[in-house]
Amino acid sequence: MPWTVFRSAIGVVVATIAAASADPALAQGRLDARYAVTLAGMPVGKGAWVIDIAENQFTAAASGATAGLLRVFASGQGSGASRGYIVSGNPVPASFAASITTDKKTEEIRMTLGSGDVKEFIVTPEVPPDSERIPVTEAHRRGVSDPMTGSLMRVSGTGNPVGPQACQRTNQIFDGRMRYNLQFAYKRMEQVKADKGYEGPVVVCSVTFVPLAGYVPSRAAVKYLTAQRDMEVWLAPVAATRVLVPFRVSVPTPIGVGVMQATQFIAVAPHAAAAASPRTQ
Repeated sequence: MPWTVFRSAIGVVVATIAAASADPALAQGRLDARYAVTLAGMPVGKGAWVIDIAENQFTAAASGATAGLLRVFASGQGSGASRGYIVSGNPVPASFAASITTDKKTEEIRMTLGSGDVKEFIVTPEVPPDSERIPVTEAHRRGVSDPMTGSLMRVSGTGNPVGPQACQRTNQIFDGRMRYNLQFAYKRMEQVKADKGYEGPVVVCSVTFVPLAGYVPSRAAVKYLTAQRDMEVWLAPVAATRVLVPFRVSVPTPIGVGVMQATQFIAVAPHAAAAASPRTQ
C-alpha cells in the first residue's frame, strides 16, 4: 500500500502541476531538464523533460523510469507528450499521448483536444468496471487541460513572473481516466541551484488534490491524497518567457516524503541556443 500511494501521488502531481493564464504575447524559449526522484531520501526514479515554446505553437515531452533500490522490488518506465498552439497568448492543447509500462502491464492514453474540450480519447486497457466509480460525463471533459499542457504555468502581467501571483490558480485536469482539480496557494520564496543550469529564486506553492470523477471514493490512495495539505511544488522560469514549470515537487507518503527535484534545468531563448550551436559550412 505505501508504494501504491507514493506512485499515485508522484504521478498525479508531477503530471499535472499548473495551468495557463496568459497575456496576448508569449515569448519563445526552450527547457531541457533532468530530474531525480527520492523516497525518504533513497533514490527511486529519474526522468527527463524537454519543452519548446515557439511563437504560435508548443511541444512538451517527458520520460522517466524507476531507479536504485526500487528496481529490486518493481520496475517501470513511462513517457508522455503534448503539442498544441498559442492562441491569444495561451497554450491550447491539440493532442496528448502517454505510455506507462510496469512489471504487470502497459497502459496507453491518447487524446485529441480543441478549444479546451476533449474531442476524442482512448485508454488501453479500458478502465475496469466498478459500481463505486464516479462516472466521467461529457461535461467533465469540457474546459480542461491534459496533464502535460497543464505543466506550463503562464503568469500574466509585465513584472517578475516568479512571485506569489504564480500560485493564484486552480487547474482543471482530465488525464484520460480521472477528472480532478489541483488548487494552488502561495507559501514562500526559496533559492535553488541545479547541478547544471538554473540558479536563482523559485516560488513555492501548496497543492491540494480535489477528485471530481473517474475515481473510486473508497480507494486508500485517493483518500490519502485528498486529505494531504503538505504537498508542494517549487516553480522556476523558462528563460525569455513568462512560463514557470516545476523545479521540485514534494509529496508526503506513509513511509517518507517523496521528492522529485531537478538536477539539470537548462532554459534558454531560441537565439541563445542557436548562438551556442557550432556552425557548419
